Amino acid sequence: MRVGMIGAGFNANFHRRALTSVRGAEITAVYALRCAPEFAEAAIQDGLGSPRVCSDIADLCNHCDVVGIFIPNFARLDTMKAIAAAVANGAQLKGLICEKPLARNMREANEMVRLADQAGLPTAYFENQIFMPGLVSAKAQLAAVESSMGTVHLARSAEEHGGPHEPWFWDPTKQGGGVFCDMGCHSAAVGMYMCTPSDKAPSFLEFVSCTASMKLLKWGNEPWKSILKERGVDYDQTPAEDYAVANYTFRNPETGQNVVVQATDSWMYDAPGLRLLMEAFAPGYSYTIDTLKSPVGVFIGDRAAASVGDAELVLEKSQASSGALILQPNEPDLYGYCGEWRDALAAFEAGHSGLLDLRYGAMVTELVMAAYWSAENGRTFVKGEVDLADYIPAIQQGKGASVLS
Repeated sequence: MRVGMIGAGFNANFHRRALTSVRGAEITAVYALRCAPEFAEAAIQDGLGSPRVCSDIADLCNHCDVVGIFIPNFARLDTMKAIAAAVANGAQLKGLICEKPLARNMREANEMVRLADQAGLPTAYFENQIFMPGLVSAKAQLAAVESSMGTVHLARSAEEHGGPHEPWFWDPTKQGGGVFCDMGCHSAAVGMYMCTPSDKAPSFLEFVSCTASMKLLKWGNEPWKSILKERGVDYDQTPAEDYAVANYTFRNPETGQNVVVQATDSWMYDAPGLRLLMEAFAPGYSYTIDTLKSPVGVFIGDRAAASVGDAELVLEKSQASSGALILQPNEPDLYGYCGEWRDALAAFEAGHSGLLDLRYGAMVTELVMAAYWSAENGRTFVKGEVDLADYIPAIQQGKGASVLS
C-alpha cells in the first residue's frame, strides 16, 4: 500500500516510526506546511520508500493509495473537503485514515462522515489505545473466562503527562478544548472497549449518561501561566482544563446490564513521561495495564545529562534527562500505533473500512461533547434528553474563564 501523509509534525513522525514495523507499506507522498522535506528524508532513512514532497492535497492524493490526516484539529475539516474534491476529480484512493480526535464538535464530526461517504472511501479512525498489544492480549486471554463468568462491569482508563508539544494544543479555540478533547477521546473509547464483550463490535454498547468535572489546577497558576504566555497562549484570557474526570454509563442492548467507565486525563502529571493506566473489573477476574512498567531502566548522571539533547529519546513526554529513567524499547507498538496500521491497511486491501471507522470516531466525539456539557452545566448528561448536534463547549469558544475554577 502506498501511503500519503498529510502532516509532518510530532504525530506524523510517530506514525512514521510505527510503519517501520508494518509489512506491505511504503510512504510515497507527504504534504505539510512545515517540515515535509525533513519528514521525507527520515522516511528514506527508515527504508519506507522515497516520498514525493507534494505541493497540495490534490497532488498528494494522486500519488498514494491511502491518505492519512495527521494535522492539527482545526485544519481537519478543510483537509477532508480537499480530499473529497480530489476523489471527485479522479484520484484513485483505496482508503482514508484520520487520527483522533475526528473533530472538535458534532457539527464537524458529522460533516467529516458525510464527506467520506460522498467520496465513497473505506475509512479508519485511528484510536491507537484499542490496538495496544497489552489490551488485545488481555481480552484474548480472558475471552473464555468472560463467556462463563460475564463481561467487564467497571473500567478505569487514565492518560496523564506534563502537557502537549505545540502551542496550538493549548489553545482551546484551535484544539477544541483542553486535556479532555486532547486525551479524553482516548480514555472514553478504550474504557468502553474494555467493557465491550469480546465477540461484539467496538460500537456495541449503548451510551446512557455521563457525569463529568473539569478543572484548571496547574497551568492557570505561576510560573506555568507565564510559560504558556511565552508560547503565545494566554490562560488569563482563554483558559482550558488541565484535569478532567468523566463517569460514563453504558448499557448492553442484549442483556440490559449497565456498565461504568471512568475516564481520567491530566496535563499536570509531573512524573516520568506518559502514563496510560487501565483497569478492568469483572465477575471473578480483572486486568491492569500500566505503560510506565518496563523491563528496562537507565540511569544518567548530572554530568552525562549535559550531553543529552532530547529527554524524549527515553520516553514520550519525559520531563527529565537525568537520574533513574524508564525506557520503553518500542513505544509505537506499546501504544498500539503498529496494530492500528496493520488493521487499516489490511481492511483497505480487502476493500472495506477498518475495525474503527469514521462513524465510530463521531460516536467518540459525542462522548467527549457529553462530558463537556455535563461539566459546563453542573449536572449529568442523559442521552436523548439533550441534542449535541450544534453544541459548542464554552471552553472551545474561548470562554473557559466562565466555567473553570
